[in-house]
Amino acid sequence: MSGFAAFVRKETTEILRTWRIWVLPGMLLMFAVTGPFLARYTPEIIGAVGGSQAAALLKAIPKPTYLDSYAQWAKNLTQIVLFAVIIIYGGLISSERKSGTAVLVLTKPVSRTAFVVAKALVHSLFLALAVVLGTLVTWGGTALVFGTAAGGPLWSSAMSWLAFGVLFISIMTLLSALLGSQAGAAGIGLGVFAIISVAGLWEPLTKYSPAGLANAPMVLAAGGESAILWPMVTSLVVSCVLVASAAWAFKTKEL
Repeated sequence: MSGFAAFVRKETTEILRTWRIWVLPGMLLMFAVTGPFLARYTPEIIGAVGGSQAAALLKAIPKPTYLDSYAQWAKNLTQIVLFAVIIIYGGLISSERKSGTAVLVLTKPVSRTAFVVAKALVHSLFLALAVVLGTLVTWGGTALVFGTAAGGPLWSSAMSWLAFGVLFISIMTLLSALLGSQAGAAGIGLGVFAIISVAGLWEPLTKYSPAGLANAPMVLAAGGESAILWPMVTSLVVSCVLVASAAWAFKTKEL
């Protein structure tokens, strides 16, 4: 893959010097900082807002524990953050073609395969660093607010979601290589997410396919058990296949 290292440097520099360095990390840090406090003080907030009318509801709500903080983190990852990943990376390849950057770069003796693989790899690592940082902040905040914070449920939940997030970066890489519209790729990406979520209701797919990662983060964060080894393995294999397919599709496109 001629030019792979150069493309990695280019993509890393673009992340550091553009809005990308702020959006996902900023979102994750906001959820990481506020999540433990929301989990701990939601009953008090409901009581203060609802007054006497909320008294009966508060009696039915169990006392918050550190697992509620973890569940808050997992909920934000599986919903808001994943949707953001789908929307942001809908233009991962197509935006370069529209802006003319791809033409300038790929007229040199470098390969289109390196261009696509470097993008998928750098942004997967970027997501991984942001998720690890956010999980560390959540862990520390939970220990501060609740006085205890066992790491197992939190980290198993976060790592299972990370494999799912990398899968969707790969999906969006392929869609962006195939389509010229960021909005179109994002729309299809959201549809794929809906299909995978529904497929996760079928037990064989839950056990052995990436569909098992759709709900696993929430289950693990709550202290439950979920067999995630095969879903994570198959998710990473499928991610590699999708990126390879994106590289092949990009070769057939006119710049």
